[in-house]
Amino acid sequence: MLRTFPKGGVHPQENKISKGNPIERIELPKQVMIPIAQHIGAPAEPVVAKGDTVKVGQLIAKSTGFVSANIHSSVSGTVAKIEKTIDTSGYKNTCIFINVEGDEWLETIDRTPDLKTEITMSAEEIRAKIAECGIVGTGGATFPAHVKLSVPQGKKCEHLIINGVECEPYLTADHRLMLEHTEEIMVGCKIIQKATGAEKIIIGIENNKPDAIAKMTEAAKKYGITVMPLKVKYPQGGEKQLIKATVNREIPAPPALPIDVGCVVQNVGSTFAIYEAVQKNKPLFERVVTVTGKSVKSPKNILARVGTPLSHLIAAVGGLPEDTGKVVNGGPMMGKAVKSLEVPVTKGTSGVLMFKQSESVRMEENACIRCGKCVSACCMGLEPYLLKNLAKIRDFDALKEERVLDCIECGSCSFTCPAGIPITDYIRYGKATVTKILRSKK
Repeated sequence: MLRTFPKGGVHPQENKISKGNPIERIELPKQVMIPIAQHIGAPAEPVVAKGDTVKVGQLIAKSTGFVSANIHSSVSGTVAKIEKTIDTSGYKNTCIFINVEGDEWLETIDRTPDLKTEITMSAEEIRAKIAECGIVGTGGATFPAHVKLSVPQGKKCEHLIINGVECEPYLTADHRLMLEHTEEIMVGCKIIQKATGAEKIIIGIENNKPDAIAKMTEAAKKYGITVMPLKVKYPQGGEKQLIKATVNREIPAPPALPIDVGCVVQNVGSTFAIYEAVQKNKPLFERVVTVTGKSVKSPKNILARVGTPLSHLIAAVGGLPEDTGKVVNGGPMMGKAVKSLEVPVTKGTSGVLMFKQSESVRMEENACIRCGKCVSACCMGLEPYLLKNLAKIRDFDALKEERVLDCIECGSCSFTCPAGIPITDYIRYGKATVTKILRSKK
């Protein structure tokens, strides 16, 4: 019997339209805008100025703390300006604008397709290289990888769990990576194992990807890695849900982390990026992005350079469909609608989704009928209707007591609500405010 997490969860329509489409490279844009904050933690500090010439892979913004990440140029050309502009968050943040002139890479990057299986670096050197190359979680959280792989003194990593779930509807970037870069991911797993001292490696993949399961299972045999097929259920890609599904361990309430139950979790995209960093000396300046939608002419999985405007990706799939009502950065459950198509691809951009107008209009909000569906759907065992009400009346002390910080903002409560109440939006507001209050008290 296939495993899954036991508490809550939903089953949205999969819509994996682009799952059969191989990863493609497209022409470079004329200009990229690279945000200096593409990660959880302190923004990086620019180390280039207007008029400087840069190469692909060159450091252009340096991390400013342990929980921070280096930023590298994704193109070669001239720095046009450094200024604040709206990015995928919807807010103005500092970006480095670079005019694209050719495609000249740093000579230190190994661009050959040869698989490198021998791991010569020590654990400390691996973590340093990952930090140098600016690797972050590519599943959306964008947590700096070198921080996650630094196991605290007194803790032990028993299980390295690789997230190949990709439970968000529409997204197929990780699916294609597992099919097209299977061996690199396996070596990446062994690199992370060396960095963390993990005793076992488990790759969790939902059962709606039988081709990926078959190929990864075959490759895993010679690496001593276990591939675990999982029952399809959203949001199984969440760290807590994946740990429960694979090794049946529960992470205590915040500030507890996966390492507190002997686990480290990494996304397959991050694992591939770690392979490229350690074995090929390649910084994270490009990633696979699923560009799709039901009316999209040619949905694709594009290997996109960081800083590429979303409009450039949309043009590559046949342009914006006439019936588009909303463009979303990320998946439909946790992604956010963008204000402009000129916002850039970042390290955390997993998808660009174009929804038809008929799919973009929220149903009219009605009164809560106390049906309890949101409670049943919550994978964290919370009472979403109560958190929504407390956020609405701005009772932030009560919100904290009712564990609003445990919410992973998966959207399952809003998805199931028959009254059309945007429960997740209320909770997200409440959670952000409580977090801000707590930080101000420190």
